[in-house]
Amino acid sequence: MPRLAYLGPEGTFTEEALRLLDPNAERLPRATVSAALTAARTGDADGAVVPLENSIEGAITTTLDEFAWGEPLLITAELLLPVQFSLLARPGTEIPHIKRVYTHPAAITQCRAFISRELPDAVVVSAPSTAAAAQEVSLPGSPYDAAIAARIAGEHYGLVELAGGIGDRSDTVTRFVKVSRPGPLPAPTGSDRTTLVVFLTDDHPGALLEMLTEFSVRGVNLTRIESRPTGDGIGRYFFHFDFEGHVADARVGEALAGLHRICGEVRFMGSYPRADGVAPQIKRGTADAEFAEAGDWLDRIRTGHV
Repeated sequence: MPRLAYLGPEGTFTEEALRLLDPNAERLPRATVSAALTAARTGDADGAVVPLENSIEGAITTTLDEFAWGEPLLITAELLLPVQFSLLARPGTEIPHIKRVYTHPAAITQCRAFISRELPDAVVVSAPSTAAAAQEVSLPGSPYDAAIAARIAGEHYGLVELAGGIGDRSDTVTRFVKVSRPGPLPAPTGSDRTTLVVFLTDDHPGALLEMLTEFSVRGVNLTRIESRPTGDGIGRYFFHFDFEGHVADARVGEALAGLHRICGEVRFMGSYPRADGVAPQIKRGTADAEFAEAGDWLDRIRTGHV
């Protein structure tokens, strides 16, 4: 039974994602994304499940930064989880009586319309996580009347759902990833994603274009690009890339080799099956067989067989 750390406490969307990614795993809640990844790095856990990006809020910057520093980790799986918020309270509470609500800032942002319409006079206070909010509301003598959290949090902490699906957007999705210490990669499926963290050798005109060209000329389609500050001063950044394909694909391997030649550091974060099952469109001249044929042709030229 694998032991997987996750962003806790019990009742977070991350726990829900972990249950779907590995139903048989022993779940080890941790207070922060950093703590969950540290458990994976040190061997206190066999791996970790953490959020990477949200369709409304964008990238989870703590996760991006954790991937860039410290001992390497590999992403081995991903999950796209629909995010549905609920208004949770102690049994006997009614919506008109709610004066103080506790929840994570992201939930406040994503439930503005409901809060304005149904709780116009309530004070909304920020919590470390939606599950922590539900846990606090469940305590005797809590100063909060209700929490906005996942339905699973109500199950953990004995709260009742006063309203469900209260997010402003019904199609909100969060992408979660399962990570582990370096080891064998998942086999190519034909519908894969690869993740990199890339540091520039130096900042100069066209530096980003040079990196993007390594993907473009080989027909590798980017699905996400993020810049993050290195901490070494204003204007100095490193980059996160997600793109279609597996490192075993010739076009992807060639792109990685090209980046390695021109960049200060390329941190490989894994090749793994895409959760949405979308297969890439292979541009003419970039299929594995075409790379192999071109290599054979070059070998013949180099040995004088023109």
